Amino acid sequence: MTRKTKKMVTVEEKFSQPLEKLLPEMVTEQGLSATADYLGVSKATLGYWLLKLGINVRRVALAPGESLEVKRVG
Repeated sequence: MTRKTKKMVTVEEKFSQPLEKLLPEMVTEQGLSATADYLGVSKATLGYWLLKLGINVRRVALAPGESLEVKRVG
């Protein structure tokens, strides 16, 4: 398990969810900048948290009519 900072624990308590679940959903829906603003942290801090927790953020461009499916493994 990754050791979490006091700020990380504070955010988890505020949202009653572990960051490992909260961050992927928020970043997918709102993007990095909006998520950082909403959580009250800098973009650099959010990037550090994602790196520390092993959460990968990918940017994908889709043409009109294309869709993307995400599958969870395990």
